[in-house]
Amino acid sequence: MLLTQPSGNLFGLTQNAGMGWDPKHLLDPEFLILSTHGGVRAADGTPIALGFHTGHWEVGLLVAEAARELRAHRCVPFAGAVTDPCDGRTQGTEGMLDSLPYRNDAAIVLRRLMRSLPTRKGVIGVATCDKGLPAMMMALASSGRTPSILVPGGVTLLPEDGEDAGKVQTIGARFAQQQITLEYAADIGCRACASPGGGCQFLGTAATSQVIGEALGLSLPHTALAPSGQPIWLDAAQRSARAILRMHQTAMGTADILTQASIQNAMVLHAAFGGSTNLLLHLPAIAHAAGLRRPTAADWAEVNRNTPRLVDALPNGPRQFATVQVFLAGGVPEVMLHLRRAGLLDTTVKTVSGTTLDECLNWWQDSPRRSQLKEQLLAQDRIDADDVIMPPDVARARGLTSTVCFPVGNLAPEGSVIKSTAIDPSLIDEAGIYRHRGPARVFITETAAIAALKTGAILEGDVMVLICGGPAGAGMQEIYQITSALKALPHCKHVAVLTDARFSGVSTGACIGHISPEALANGPIGRVHDGDIIEIVIDRNALTGTVDLIGENGALFTADEGRKRLAMRSSRPDLAPHPALPNDTRLWAALVQASGGVWGGCVYDTDMILARLEASTSPTGKA
Repeated sequence: MLLTQPSGNLFGLTQNAGMGWDPKHLLDPEFLILSTHGGVRAADGTPIALGFHTGHWEVGLLVAEAARELRAHRCVPFAGAVTDPCDGRTQGTEGMLDSLPYRNDAAIVLRRLMRSLPTRKGVIGVATCDKGLPAMMMALASSGRTPSILVPGGVTLLPEDGEDAGKVQTIGARFAQQQITLEYAADIGCRACASPGGGCQFLGTAATSQVIGEALGLSLPHTALAPSGQPIWLDAAQRSARAILRMHQTAMGTADILTQASIQNAMVLHAAFGGSTNLLLHLPAIAHAAGLRRPTAADWAEVNRNTPRLVDALPNGPRQFATVQVFLAGGVPEVMLHLRRAGLLDTTVKTVSGTTLDECLNWWQDSPRRSQLKEQLLAQDRIDADDVIMPPDVARARGLTSTVCFPVGNLAPEGSVIKSTAIDPSLIDEAGIYRHRGPARVFITETAAIAALKTGAILEGDVMVLICGGPAGAGMQEIYQITSALKALPHCKHVAVLTDARFSGVSTGACIGHISPEALANGPIGRVHDGDIIEIVIDRNALTGTVDLIGENGALFTADEGRKRLAMRSSRPDLAPHPALPNDTRLWAALVQASGGVWGGCVYDTDMILARLEASTSPTGKA
């Protein structure tokens, strides 16, 4: 080594010995464990310094478990962390302006850390929540021939007596509407997170991302949605450490796992679970990081038309089981069994288990673990697993419909998205169609919109239009504060929301987001005035929809006429980015716009950005 190795490799051994590693084992193979760990815990688990959220509070235990397993197999484990923010904590605050942009930053830092240990034989990523987990998957996806494996950080348990973490975020709006007392709000606010670690109990972005990680084959079977802090959760870290050793020994790289077929499988699982619409941003970003084709809105629409929703989970219902109950009912592999029978999965794909997906599902079908956990769910919560995860015919009979629809129209010429399953079923006619026609109430800021909701200024039939919330306006903020507050209104189901921002995975109602072009990119949504009549039509069976201006000043007209009138209007004079929009987010918005924008996954596409720069500096102005 002294004759042939770079000085960095030699000095690395010196530092490893200085940190206390046994010199006899300095040349054992090195593996990197990256996590989103945050906070500082004492040995007994009590807090010394808090993390941003429960989702990264306990993941250090998974890191330690994986490291011990690697060490037991004569390997040298390294650990590093890039902590992540909490979308729940930043709802309605200026912190939300950094939420989605953070994902790209974290992915860059994680990749830089991976490359900064050039002697690594493989990487284990441990992550749980809304931004850290997609960032971790983006980083791992870039590993190419190097093995990598994802350990999902699990979920928080439900309170024995209280509200889930989604509902508890509405206590401010409910108190403002005099629906709850101060004493109730104070008490219930302390109960929602019933265990100190894991992502929220609903199938929001955090839980959906865990499902997607397993669906991609990046995680071992039945590891998504495990209860944080429990032995079965720790066991996943041990088994993942052994799995990455096997990948290294058999020369299986991440590129063997992530293929166009595995991306397709992940889209199918997203539809079958009824997952968060935020994955329309994250899965294309993961595909891009892996050097694969990014799925388009048309791809998502096709998958949702062909894939039945099979899972009854918060917030979609009808009975709204918690994520840990979905895990006990069989989680991802249980849903995959139904999808395999329907011929909707490519089961020839490889997984980090070292076998094909088909072999994994054969194992799961006869696994004692499968039957034991279903029995535990029945004994503990008196829930039949078949009521949580259903075969297609049963799911259809119980009213479960496909998830995502992409409305277009004169207000969204480049598209939009709605989780059509989240519309109140009583508003759907016999043909499976939702129709809403009402006056626009336009808001430039989320603060103004939430004030209108809390003061009762939003009336039945209104269409709330929240603009300047897209990438250029507010970093494509997530507006769960609006959708959750809306639930507090007695007539909430008769109010629709249009926005160029995005929604939380736990949002419900007739909420249409990702409207493109955004208001600040001269989109027609930025030319809507108070009192304009807007019509929304969503066909939940065909998964098609429209959102159109159809009236002004008391006169009604066709959608085509509305398109002409919008083209004649100027953008509203009050359009403006959020006054506190950070320069970091302004730069992010410019880069993602040059890289395919919202429908491209809000990524940084280096080739596209460089081509734009070269075109702008060439004498002809052309690339």
